[in-house]
Formats: sequence, structure tokens, C-alpha cells
Amino acid sequence: MVLHTSPFSSAFLRFLHSLSWGLIFPCFWLFDRLLASFLATTYEKRQHSEDPCYFRALCILISTPLYLALVVATLPFAFLGFLLWAPLQAVRRPYIYSEWGQADKNRAEQGNAGTTINDWKASGKSFCFCSANVCLLPDSLARFNNLSDTQGRAKEVGKRISNGASRPQIKIYIDSPTNTSISAVSFTSLVSPQGGGEVPNKVASVAGGVRSMSLTEYKNESNGEAEKEPEESSSSNLQGLEQENTPLNEPDSTSGVQISISAPVPSNDQEPEDGQTPNDKLKEGDSGSLDSRTESRDSLVKFHISDSNAVNNKLVYRASMIKKALVRKRRHADDSFDHEISAFFPANLDFLCLQEVFDKRAAEKLKNQLHHYFQHVIYDVGCYAWKDCGPFKFLNSGLLLASRYPILDASYRCFPNGRGEDALAAKGALFVKVHVGSTSQDQRIVGYISCTHLHASAADCAVRCEQLDLLVAWLSEFIKSTSRPAGADSPEDMVAFNVICGDLNFDNCSSEDKLEQQHSLFTRYKDPCRLGPGEDKPWVVGTLLDPPGLYDEEVSSPENLQKIMENEEGRKEYLVYPTNKNHGSNQKGRKIPLKGSGRRIDYILYTEEGLQPEWKVDIEEFSFITQLAGLTDHLPVSMRLTVSTGEEEP
Repeated sequence: MVLHTSPFSSAFLRFLHSLSWGLIFPCFWLFDRLLASFLATTYEKRQHSEDPCYFRALCILISTPLYLALVVATLPFAFLGFLLWAPLQAVRRPYIYSEWGQADKNRAEQGNAGTTINDWKASGKSFCFCSANVCLLPDSLARFNNLSDTQGRAKEVGKRISNGASRPQIKIYIDSPTNTSISAVSFTSLVSPQGGGEVPNKVASVAGGVRSMSLTEYKNESNGEAEKEPEESSSSNLQGLEQENTPLNEPDSTSGVQISISAPVPSNDQEPEDGQTPNDKLKEGDSGSLDSRTESRDSLVKFHISDSNAVNNKLVYRASMIKKALVRKRRHADDSFDHEISAFFPANLDFLCLQEVFDKRAAEKLKNQLHHYFQHVIYDVGCYAWKDCGPFKFLNSGLLLASRYPILDASYRCFPNGRGEDALAAKGALFVKVHVGSTSQDQRIVGYISCTHLHASAADCAVRCEQLDLLVAWLSEFIKSTSRPAGADSPEDMVAFNVICGDLNFDNCSSEDKLEQQHSLFTRYKDPCRLGPGEDKPWVVGTLLDPPGLYDEEVSSPENLQKIMENEEGRKEYLVYPTNKNHGSNQKGRKIPLKGSGRRIDYILYTEEGLQPEWKVDIEEFSFITQLAGLTDHLPVSMRLTVSTGEEEP
């Protein structure tokens, strides 16, 4: 299957489309600004709270006639553009595939093609998935969710995701009589936010792999006392560099603690737009709120230990605290994997599924930022006008998928049963097949990822159930049609995972969503957060934030939002909860009956059906992420999936 790298098959059609959109855009932009001028976010209201009321009224009084006059002046051109634009949508392709550096034919030969597919281990591998609704609508529509500046938010969202995924991943292994190892912990779990400085160069510059050392070795290196390693050891370390951390066999006998640091290399070798190198991007942080677009060092926390004599005590103490936290997290007998509320996107993120990337210009900005980390991106997914699925579509599906692994096939299907305002967008499902490895016999190992966004209206549960039926049927068709490479003699691909990500617009604790909770999808696919229909696991939190509180100081930064979400009482003020039918919608500070831990409408599901018979899939960790604080009204979710083949490494 050929991936579509442009929306049209010929340069002439692309020219006509650019011309038509050039005629439409001025009128569209002016009308969007006109509507946006009447809808202020709580952040803007707070900014202008000290200004006289008449000043804002004067601005609106002056700008409104100006915008109206310009809209009327550009309307004839927009009408002509529409007459040219609408018929072109009948031959428009359903998505655009973008590969970073695809023009350079020597990338693969030079070994700079991003995540390679040749590092598949005989015993298996782990993969990290993330799903997020980023609400990148036209600015006037985004303001109904208390969000503004769609173009600026798109760029910032891409920066935060790339920075979070590019940070080093650290694991601590403790040699103790009761517990010989400790599970993976996030970078921020190890490092104190008060610490300044940077990771020592010999630790932080392990490009693209893992370096393990005892505390004694770390202490000596920080003092410049480490001896030069033999050439044999250096070559073996280079050969063993992997993006996934592996357990250490022999803990240090002196300290009983070992550190493993994984610093992934960005998947592109081209300079970022702002002239910074990929290594510079790893040193940046993220702005905590919309009023600061400049990067700070607060988000990617770094550490520097000046007193070498205190290294052992500090790290052992932090390791002890982490160990106690993990014991508390796993106090429930059914918890077989790590789970946390993290201020950062997971390190070594492999696949990213986004929803509500509706605005075209925002999608371009977001794609450019994601290319700092992800080599493969599929965006502008969907159809427009009257093509394929029902009423006229003003907006595409809003889906975007980014991958560090090569994409082999992709397919988009539009839901035909949209209602109300949802029918104006081409909501549907994007199915992608990725190449994650090869066997010694050159048989391909692949994975399937589905990204979707279901109908939003709370009353239309039957519509969502029908869409879930279509999702399962379409996915089965896609897997069947792409089960083997082109060629009659080619063996079937070996499937490592099958994952569904997306905003399903129903939760597992609302009584109004019982029909969706009992859908057959959940008999075929597993939800790591769910005990059964209508019951989530105790550690689960909702993913839908209450819009009026998005810019409160308590949740204005990733770290603050993380603290609030970890507090059972505190998060009740900032999450949307299911309510009884006798009560109205949730409002901040209002005393109403609350059920569950908030509305969790963002899902990552996986299945073991259709995989290799002897292979096993396990969840390694699940996270709720707060790094997009102030940029969207959803909490992203991530899951690290371990695929075990049952074989042993030679």
C-alpha cells in the first residue's frame, strides 16, 4: 500500500486547492476573529480585571464594525473559492503522511533513520503508547472550552510532547533481602525539583542507549576519577546500547544500588526550526502556562550533586522513598503494573495518538514540532464537503498519529451516523500498521494502532455503540487486508500488538453510559483501568478537566496539576464528575454528589487476540499526564506494553 504524502494526486489539483483555500481563508479568518472577540477566556478576564470595563467595551465597539465590513468585502471571493474548493474534495486523499528527512536518500545508509527495526530482541520488547485530546479547534470554537490562541497552543503542545518524550529515562535497581529490584520510575520521581544544574556529561550524553553504573562508579566519575575503560569494554557497551532498559544482573556489592539511564536520540537529524540542535532541545523545559511562551528549565528537571560524599546518602534516600511509594501504589492485590500521575510525557514514547487537531494551520505547526522526536506523522485525516459520509463536513476528523517506527499501511474510515454539531466534523477512525522488527528469517514483526474519536453528545449513547461496532468491524477488515506483504509467496506478518487509542466520549462510572460500558468491545480488548462495567480501579482518575478552572494557579503548571490530581479531595474541584440526574452540570466549588474519580473518557485498549500463539502481552506501566496543563481540557494517558516471545536471549 502506498502512503499518501500529499492530499491530491497531481500538482495541478494541488494548485487549484491552494488557490481555492487562498480565496476562502481571509473571510474565514476574519469571521473567526469576529466571533472570538465576544468570547473571553477566564485567563483573559483575569488579565483585564484591572482595566476599566468601558475600555474593553470600546475595543469591541470599534473592532466589530471593522470585522463586519472586512467579512462582507471578502465574502464574494470566499464564495468563488468555495465553488472551486467543494468539488475538489471528491478526489482528495483521506490523510497526509509526513516523514522527516524523506528527501535524503542516504539517511538509512547513514544509520540516522530514527528508531530502527533491527533491534528486536529474541525475548521480546516493550512499546509506549500515548493518547491525548488537544482541542485545536478554530479559535472561536476553542473558546467555548475556555481555550484560546489555537496556533500558539499547537506549537507549545508539540514542544512539550517532544521535550517530555526526549528526556532521559532512569531506573533504579536495589539489592536488598526483601526486594532485589525496583520498577521503572519517571525522571521526576528520582530528581528533586529543587535541584539545579545538569546531569553530568558522561551520564547524560549516552546517545540512544542505556548506561548502568554503581553509585561508586557514579561518584568517581562525578569527581573525574573514573579510569578509562578498555577498548573491548567500550565496544561491547556500544553494541549493547538499547532504547529500552534491561535489568541488571549484578548489583554493586558496595552500595547495593545501581542506576540505569536511557537517553533517546531524537528521530531526526535535521536542525529544528529555531536553529537549536536536538541536544539543545533536551535541555529545554516547557512553559507552565499560556502567558509564557518561552521555555524554562522548570519542566525538565535536572540535577547536579556538588558534594560527592553525599551521593550515596542522597540516592539511597531517594530510592527508599521511591520504593515506599511503589509499595503504596500496589496496595491493591489486582495491581500487576506500575501506575502514576506524571508531570511529563513518558520517556522513549513510541506512538502518539491525538484527537481534535481540527485546525489546518495548527496541524502543520504541531506536526513540525512533533518531527523533532517522531519521524513518521499522519495528519489532516478525514474528508470534507459531501464526500463519503453523510452531511456536509466543515472539519476533518481531527485525528493525528505520530510514530517512531516505520508506517507500512494506513486507512481512514468515517462514521456515517453523526448527529447535531458532531455531524459537521468527519469523525471516524484511523488504522495504522507499523513495522517494529524482523525475525532471523526476515519475517516482518508488525503492530496495529487505531486512533478514533466518538460522538460527543451525552444523550446519544446508541450512536456511540453503533460507532464502536463499526470500529471493531473496520479494524478486523484492515488487519485481514494487510496481513501479509505484497507478493504471493510472502509469509504472513507476525503481529506483536493491537492497540486502540482515543477519546470515546463516555466513562466507566456514569449511569447514563451503561450501554457503552457493556459493549462487546471490552470483551475483546482489555482496559488497564477497569475492573468491570461501571467500576474502575481505585487508583484511576478522570481525564476530563472542568473548563472554568483551567487557569487557576493551583493547576496552572504541570507540577501543580500533578499535585492536585494526586489529592483525592483537591481534584474534585477541577475534574468533571458524573452527577445524579436531579442535579445540573458540575461547577467548580459547588457541593453536589460525586461518583467515581471523575469522567475518564480517554482510553488505551489492547488485546491478545490475533497475536502469535506463544507470545504474551503485559502492561508495564500506565500514566495520567499533566504536562499539557493550561493547553487543553483533557489529561493525556499513556501505557507501556511489554511483548514477550517466550524465548531467551542467546
